[in-house]
Amino acid sequence: MEVRLASLLQGAQDAEGTVVIIDVYRAFTTAAVAFLKGAEKIILVAEVEEAIALREAGDGDICVGEVEGMRPGGFDFNNSPFEMCRADLTGKTIIQSTRAGTVGVCAATKAERIYGGSLVVSQATAETILKDDPEVVTLVAMGWAGAVRTDEDEQCALYLRNLIQGREANPDHVRGLVMAGEESQKFGNPETPHFHPRDRDIALRIDAAPFSIAIAEEDSLLVARAVAQDQPFDPATLCGEI
Repeated sequence: MEVRLASLLQGAQDAEGTVVIIDVYRAFTTAAVAFLKGAEKIILVAEVEEAIALREAGDGDICVGEVEGMRPGGFDFNNSPFEMCRADLTGKTIIQSTRAGTVGVCAATKAERIYGGSLVVSQATAETILKDDPEVVTLVAMGWAGAVRTDEDEQCALYLRNLIQGREANPDHVRGLVMAGEESQKFGNPETPHFHPRDRDIALRIDAAPFSIAIAEEDSLLVARAVAQDQPFDPATLCGEI
Protein backbone atom coordinates (compact mmCIF):
# COMPACT_ATOMS: atom_id res chain seq x y z
CA MET A 1 0.00 0.00 0.00
CA GLU A 2 1.43 3.35 -1.05
CA VAL A 3 0.60 6.24 1.29
CA ARG A 4 0.97 9.73 -0.17
CA LEU A 5 0.91 13.05 1.68
CA ALA A 6 -0.66 16.11 0.05
CA SER A 7 -1.87 19.53 1.13
CA LEU A 8 -4.41 22.23 0.39
CA LEU A 9 -6.94 22.53 -2.42
CA GLN A 10 -4.49 21.52 -5.14
CA GLY A 11 -3.66 18.41 -3.16
CA ALA A 12 -7.35 17.50 -3.00
CA GLN A 13 -7.77 18.06 -6.73
CA ASP A 14 -4.79 15.82 -7.54
CA ALA A 15 -5.48 13.12 -4.93
CA GLU A 16 -5.89 9.54 -6.17
CA GLY A 17 -6.93 6.20 -4.74
CA THR A 18 -8.49 6.20 -1.29
CA VAL A 19 -8.44 9.84 -0.23
CA VAL A 20 -8.69 11.23 3.29
CA ILE A 21 -9.59 14.93 3.38
CA ILE A 22 -8.26 16.19 6.71
CA ASP A 23 -9.79 19.13 8.56
CA VAL A 24 -9.11 18.99 12.31
CA TYR A 25 -10.17 22.60 13.07
CA ARG A 26 -13.03 21.96 12.56
CA ALA A 27 -15.10 20.32 9.85
CA PHE A 28 -14.49 16.63 10.50
CA THR A 29 -14.36 17.03 14.25
CA THR A 30 -17.73 18.79 14.01
CA ALA A 31 -19.01 15.96 11.81
CA ALA A 32 -17.81 13.33 14.28
CA VAL A 33 -19.66 15.02 17.13
CA ALA A 34 -22.80 15.29 14.99
CA PHE A 35 -22.77 11.53 14.43
CA LEU A 36 -22.20 10.89 18.12
CA LYS A 37 -25.21 13.10 18.81
CA GLY A 38 -27.39 10.97 16.57
CA ALA A 39 -27.22 12.60 13.12
CA GLU A 40 -28.22 10.15 10.39
CA LYS A 41 -26.08 11.59 7.62
CA ILE A 42 -24.25 14.75 6.56
CA ILE A 43 -24.56 16.27 3.10
CA LEU A 44 -21.31 18.03 2.18
CA VAL A 45 -21.35 21.05 -0.11
CA ALA A 46 -18.82 23.68 -1.08
CA GLU A 47 -21.03 26.77 -1.08
CA VAL A 48 -23.20 28.43 1.55
CA GLU A 49 -25.97 29.14 -0.93
CA GLU A 50 -26.14 25.49 -1.95
CA ALA A 51 -26.53 24.41 1.67
CA ILE A 52 -29.43 26.79 2.25
CA ALA A 53 -31.11 25.75 -1.00
CA LEU A 54 -30.91 22.08 -0.02
CA ARG A 55 -32.48 22.78 3.35
CA GLU A 56 -35.26 24.81 1.75
CA ALA A 57 -35.89 21.95 -0.68
CA GLY A 58 -36.31 19.55 2.23
CA ASP A 59 -33.14 17.57 1.57
CA GLY A 60 -31.75 18.30 5.02
CA ASP A 61 -32.77 19.63 8.41
CA ILE A 62 -29.88 21.74 9.72
CA CYS A 63 -27.20 23.90 8.07
CA VAL A 64 -23.80 23.84 9.78
CA GLY A 65 -20.71 25.66 8.59
CA GLU A 66 -18.48 28.68 8.43
CA VAL A 67 -16.96 31.43 6.34
CA GLU A 68 -13.78 32.90 7.84
CA GLY A 69 -14.54 30.79 10.90
CA MET A 70 -17.93 32.43 11.50
CA ARG A 71 -21.48 31.11 11.08
CA PRO A 72 -22.90 32.29 7.75
CA GLY A 73 -26.20 34.14 7.69
CA GLY A 74 -29.11 31.73 7.49
CA PHE A 75 -27.18 28.83 9.02
CA ASP A 76 -28.34 27.08 12.18
CA PHE A 77 -24.90 26.45 13.70
CA ASN A 78 -21.28 27.46 13.28
CA ASN A 79 -18.78 24.80 12.26
CA SER A 80 -18.30 24.08 15.96
CA PRO A 81 -17.93 20.75 17.79
CA PHE A 82 -18.97 22.53 21.00
CA GLU A 83 -22.22 23.73 19.45
CA MET A 84 -22.90 20.24 18.11
CA CYS A 85 -22.45 18.84 21.61
CA ARG A 86 -25.34 21.01 22.82
CA ALA A 87 -27.66 20.26 19.89
CA ASP A 88 -30.32 17.56 19.55
CA LEU A 89 -29.43 15.89 16.27
CA THR A 90 -31.16 12.54 16.63
CA GLY A 91 -32.23 11.30 13.22
CA LYS A 92 -31.34 14.62 11.56
CA THR A 93 -29.75 15.19 8.18
CA ILE A 94 -27.04 17.84 8.45
CA ILE A 95 -25.93 20.01 5.54
CA GLN A 96 -22.34 21.17 6.06
CA SER A 97 -20.38 23.82 4.19
CA THR A 98 -16.90 24.94 5.24
CA ARG A 99 -14.03 26.71 3.54
CA ALA A 100 -11.61 23.76 3.80
CA GLY A 101 -13.06 20.34 4.64
CA THR A 102 -16.18 20.24 2.50
CA VAL A 103 -14.53 22.20 -0.31
CA GLY A 104 -11.75 19.61 -0.32
CA VAL A 105 -14.22 16.75 -0.52
CA CYS A 106 -15.98 18.37 -3.47
CA ALA A 107 -12.61 18.92 -5.19
CA ALA A 108 -11.43 15.31 -4.82
CA THR A 109 -12.89 14.18 -8.14
CA LYS A 110 -10.11 11.68 -8.90
CA ALA A 111 -10.68 9.71 -5.69
CA GLU A 112 -11.93 6.13 -5.71
CA ARG A 113 -13.09 6.42 -2.07
CA ILE A 114 -13.20 9.41 0.27
CA TYR A 115 -13.04 9.71 4.05
CA GLY A 116 -13.28 12.75 6.26
CA GLY A 117 -10.24 12.94 8.52
CA SER A 118 -9.54 14.49 11.90
CA LEU A 119 -7.62 13.49 14.99
CA VAL A 120 -10.70 12.18 16.77
CA VAL A 121 -11.37 9.58 14.05
CA SER A 122 -7.77 8.73 13.07
CA GLN A 123 -7.55 5.24 14.58
CA ALA A 124 -10.93 4.18 13.20
CA THR A 125 -10.05 5.65 9.80
CA ALA A 126 -6.78 3.72 9.70
CA GLU A 127 -8.59 0.50 10.61
CA THR A 128 -11.18 1.04 7.88
CA ILE A 129 -8.50 1.73 5.27
CA LEU A 130 -6.48 -1.33 6.29
CA LYS A 131 -9.59 -3.49 5.88
CA ASP A 132 -10.13 -2.03 2.39
CA ASP A 133 -6.44 -2.57 1.53
CA PRO A 134 -6.29 -0.08 -1.38
CA GLU A 135 -3.20 0.23 -3.57
CA VAL A 136 -2.92 4.00 -3.03
CA VAL A 137 -3.96 6.19 -0.10
CA THR A 138 -3.68 9.98 -0.32
CA LEU A 139 -3.86 11.98 2.90
CA VAL A 140 -4.73 15.61 2.19
CA ALA A 141 -4.13 18.23 4.90
CA MET A 142 -6.54 21.01 3.92
CA GLY A 143 -5.15 23.80 6.13
CA TRP A 144 -6.76 27.23 6.45
CA ALA A 145 -9.33 27.72 3.69
CA GLY A 146 -7.47 25.20 1.54
CA ALA A 147 -4.77 27.80 0.91
CA VAL A 148 -2.38 27.91 3.91
CA ARG A 149 -0.80 24.89 5.60
CA THR A 150 -1.64 24.48 9.29
CA ASP A 151 0.04 22.37 11.95
CA GLU A 152 -3.04 20.49 13.10
CA ASP A 153 -3.90 19.12 9.67
CA GLU A 154 -0.30 18.34 8.72
CA GLN A 155 0.29 16.57 12.04
CA CYS A 156 -2.94 14.62 11.64
CA ALA A 157 -1.77 13.42 8.22
CA LEU A 158 1.56 12.22 9.67
CA TYR A 159 -0.19 10.54 12.61
CA LEU A 160 -2.63 8.77 10.31
CA ARG A 161 0.17 7.66 7.98
CA ASN A 162 2.02 6.12 10.93
CA LEU A 163 -1.11 4.25 12.02
CA ILE A 164 -1.73 2.92 8.50
CA GLN A 165 1.88 1.82 8.12
CA GLY A 166 1.88 0.06 11.48
CA ARG A 167 4.20 2.36 13.38
CA GLU A 168 3.54 3.35 16.97
CA ALA A 169 2.42 6.96 17.28
CA ASN A 170 2.21 8.94 20.51
CA PRO A 171 -1.01 10.98 20.75
CA ASP A 172 0.44 13.18 23.50
CA HIS A 173 3.31 14.23 21.28
CA VAL A 174 0.91 15.05 18.46
CA ARG A 175 -1.31 17.02 20.83
CA GLY A 176 1.65 19.07 22.07
CA LEU A 177 2.78 19.96 18.56
CA VAL A 178 -0.74 21.00 17.55
CA MET A 179 -1.24 23.08 20.71
CA ALA A 180 1.91 25.05 19.88
CA GLY A 181 0.66 25.86 16.39
CA GLU A 182 -0.71 29.19 15.23
CA GLU A 183 -4.26 27.97 14.58
CA SER A 184 -4.59 26.68 18.14
CA GLN A 185 -4.06 30.19 19.48
CA LYS A 186 -7.36 31.38 17.97
CA PHE A 187 -9.41 29.35 20.43
CA GLY A 188 -10.25 31.32 23.57
CA ASN A 189 -8.79 34.52 22.13
CA PRO A 190 -11.15 37.45 22.88
CA GLU A 191 -10.43 38.82 19.40
CA THR A 192 -11.79 35.62 17.79
CA PRO A 193 -14.79 34.64 19.95
CA HIS A 194 -16.23 32.46 17.19
CA PHE A 195 -13.43 29.97 17.93
CA HIS A 196 -14.67 28.50 21.19
CA PRO A 197 -11.92 27.01 23.42
CA ARG A 198 -13.94 23.82 23.82
CA ASP A 199 -13.72 23.32 20.04
CA ARG A 200 -9.96 22.90 20.40
CA ASP A 201 -10.32 20.64 23.43
CA ILE A 202 -12.73 18.36 21.61
CA ALA A 203 -10.63 18.28 18.43
CA LEU A 204 -7.62 17.07 20.45
CA ARG A 205 -9.39 14.06 21.98
CA ILE A 206 -7.34 11.86 19.70
CA ASP A 207 -8.92 8.57 18.55
CA ALA A 208 -11.98 9.12 20.79
CA ALA A 209 -14.62 8.48 18.12
CA PRO A 210 -15.24 4.78 17.37
CA PHE A 211 -15.97 5.24 13.66
CA SER A 212 -14.57 6.55 10.42
CA ILE A 213 -16.42 9.07 8.26
CA ALA A 214 -17.06 7.57 4.82
CA ILE A 215 -18.18 9.89 2.02
CA ALA A 216 -19.88 8.75 -1.16
CA GLU A 217 -22.22 10.08 -3.82
CA GLU A 218 -25.92 9.47 -3.17
CA ASP A 219 -28.51 10.90 -5.55
CA SER A 220 -25.90 13.30 -6.97
CA LEU A 221 -25.00 14.58 -3.49
CA LEU A 222 -21.83 13.92 -1.47
CA VAL A 223 -23.00 12.26 1.74
CA ALA A 224 -21.00 11.38 4.84
CA ARG A 225 -21.95 8.48 7.10
CA ALA A 226 -20.33 6.98 10.16
CA VAL A 227 -18.69 3.59 9.66
CA ALA A 228 -18.66 1.97 13.09
CA GLN A 229 -15.89 -0.24 14.46
CA ASP A 230 -18.16 -2.50 16.55
CA GLN A 231 -18.41 -0.04 19.42
CA PRO A 232 -21.46 1.86 20.70
CA PHE A 233 -21.77 5.58 20.03
CA ASP A 234 -21.45 7.55 23.26
CA PRO A 235 -21.52 11.38 23.00
CA ALA A 236 -19.50 11.59 26.23
CA THR A 237 -16.42 10.37 24.36
CA LEU A 238 -16.12 13.81 22.81
CA CYS A 239 -18.58 16.03 24.65
CA GLY A 240 -17.75 15.05 28.22
CA GLU A 241 -19.69 17.19 30.68
CA ILE A 242 -21.01 19.59 28.03
